Amino acid sequence: MRAALVVAALAVLAPASAQISRGGTPNWDAVAFEAMPVLRMPTIDREALAAEDAVTDQYKEVPWRFGVEHNVDIDPATHGTWTQEGGERVWRLAVECPEALGISFLFDAYEVPKGGRLFVWNADHTDFIGSFDHRNNKEWGSLALGQTLGDQVVIEYRERLDAPFSANLHIGQIVHSYRSIQRRAAAVADELLDRGPYGNSGNCNIGINCPEGDLWQVEKRSVALIISGGFASCTGALVNNTAQDGTPYFLTANHCLGNPNNWTYLFNHESASCTGSTGPTSDIISGGVLRASNAGSDVALVELSEVPPASYNVQYAGWDNTGTPPVNVTGIHHPSGDLKMICHDEDGPTTQNQGGAAVWYINQWEDGVTEPGSSGSPLFDQNHRIVGQLYGGFAACSGSVNNGQADWYGRFDVSWDAGSSASTRLWDWLDPSGGNVTVLDGWPEGSTSYAYDASAAVTGLPDGVLCGAGTITPSMTLTNMGTENLTSAVIWYSYNGLSGTSFNWTGNLAQYESETVDLPAMNVTDGTNTVDVWVQNPNGNTDENANNNEVQGTFSAFAGETFDFQLSLILDDYGSETTWEVVRLGQVIYSGGPYSDNADGQEVLVDMCLEDGCYILKVYDAYGDGMCCDYGNGSWAVLDGEGDIVATGGEFTTVEQEQFCTSAAGLEETAASALTLMPNPAADFVRLTWANEGWANLVVRDVQGREVLRNRVAGGTATWSVADWPEGWYVVELVNAEGVRLVSRFVVDPR
Repeated sequence: MRAALVVAALAVLAPASAQISRGGTPNWDAVAFEAMPVLRMPTIDREALAAEDAVTDQYKEVPWRFGVEHNVDIDPATHGTWTQEGGERVWRLAVECPEALGISFLFDAYEVPKGGRLFVWNADHTDFIGSFDHRNNKEWGSLALGQTLGDQVVIEYRERLDAPFSANLHIGQIVHSYRSIQRRAAAVADELLDRGPYGNSGNCNIGINCPEGDLWQVEKRSVALIISGGFASCTGALVNNTAQDGTPYFLTANHCLGNPNNWTYLFNHESASCTGSTGPTSDIISGGVLRASNAGSDVALVELSEVPPASYNVQYAGWDNTGTPPVNVTGIHHPSGDLKMICHDEDGPTTQNQGGAAVWYINQWEDGVTEPGSSGSPLFDQNHRIVGQLYGGFAACSGSVNNGQADWYGRFDVSWDAGSSASTRLWDWLDPSGGNVTVLDGWPEGSTSYAYDASAAVTGLPDGVLCGAGTITPSMTLTNMGTENLTSAVIWYSYNGLSGTSFNWTGNLAQYESETVDLPAMNVTDGTNTVDVWVQNPNGNTDENANNNEVQGTFSAFAGETFDFQLSLILDDYGSETTWEVVRLGQVIYSGGPYSDNADGQEVLVDMCLEDGCYILKVYDAYGDGMCCDYGNGSWAVLDGEGDIVATGGEFTTVEQEQFCTSAAGLEETAASALTLMPNPAADFVRLTWANEGWANLVVRDVQGREVLRNRVAGGTATWSVADWPEGWYVVELVNAEGVRLVSRFVVDPR
């Protein structure tokens, strides 16, 4: 068994980077496969592979191999062909892997400019993946691609002639899939037709969409298959954190580790029916960063390179770190790289030590089993919360029945506080607020139902800043999360920290039904206002889930004189790169973005209520090429209450910032060309230079007119530190002995 672990460590080497495609179709009609020079890979020895697989397939700790990894050295400068098509240069490389069921690639160098697009398509034009573009660039500089069906494929890269730089592309590995890939039946031997695309499991496994999985349809969405090169190496699951912010933390086993940068994570790979043999293979995230690992409980926590998009419909599983022995447990996994399966142990596990790791010991599964490829998969307790991840064992199928052998899972409660740093334990990542949370349900869908469970949410608050004092009428949304109809409850509310007031609610809400309940009028104060709401005593009973009973809403109000301004954003092709904020005296008053891509010319209009004074608008572009003009004609403008433009821009690199003022608080610069302030923006110091005409009085004021520096200077230069100054605009005034006044300004920006 220990030797098998060594094999696993050597086997987990391969692909990396975000797999999410960006739309579009390849130009596969431009040239036929037969007309291109073809890079032909060696024929594989299927008999030798079958003999090796017969041995390694027996061990749960060893990744299940479905493909042969060919190490290659492919560079567009030396391989394939370049052509010019319209306003683009196009590189194509034809690759053949004899009798392959599918082909995948590792770009161990991948950096493309904006406008560059990469596709992979097969010779008979029945399958393609892509496009992949500059949004798939990652800090580790590589890109792993999922499989394209067939044994003949074309890599196609397209780049604008005026691209800011030429792509850096290099292929270091080609994977020849030889065991089961979804493909037209005529091309696959009959014995492969009942296998999943990355593996086949024993006949006693139970599909996740069989009746045994009916109660686990939420949790299954957290589970994904880990693919590493030619290996369906392990399974893992997205886990929730106490901030419940969708950070893509992914739990698996320590013994699965190679380099998570080089893994692809396949979600929703399951049959739509109980007995089906095919499932989706498109919901992939590639690459992740290892956050924590520990052999003492065989745990690893990875943060995926991208948040799974809404179309993946993933769930972040809940967990229990108390160490309380579960009454019964359930495993959801990808045995031998196959479609998603489920297994149940009705007796509940016991605690043991296995191979130096603290584990939950399962003496026998009552329904289903696990296999190689299941390693790292989550173990759920009777409350649908994760309590461990699969370390190893001997459970397997014996024909169509379970062999009655044991499995063991690394204990989540031990992993929680293992070791002495964030790199060896889970709590730093999964409880970022340090609240010592012991039990957390899944997100966004709670996994446990209670008979009496009322939930509160604050609604009806102003969106943005409220102009002027006065009153508002908040509301709250009451939701019945319990299985019993909700007919009565006690609702409490408190405004701006005052003592709470309660009233009785009556009605009739079925499970998950909601009702908006108006609250009494609230007197608004200048500054930050808070509304606290909580609900108690559903149907006269103690609420069985206190996690969703109390909530606070906040909003800001300006009680004095205010001015109506607007921010107009004209988006470019890449709105996802655009964010902005309006800042006053270091405090963010308004902010927005990112926006949708492919919306060139679309206007976003934001109403802003501002107190009298001066503000800084910062517009950011994540890629560093501004909003105009190579990829759409984006721009921004600040408009005053009369609709006049007071500031505008759009051509910049990473950030553009401008000061604007609501009224006469504006700053008039005179003879500014006679002064030079560097750097501007400044973070540590400012150097002022001017034509030397003897001594002068130097005064620096902030945008509110408050004096922050006064000095007599001479020699044509002066330098002072701004390292401790608040962020914002400052006015420099220089008056010489003859009374000549020079004015300029600079901004302090610690970032």
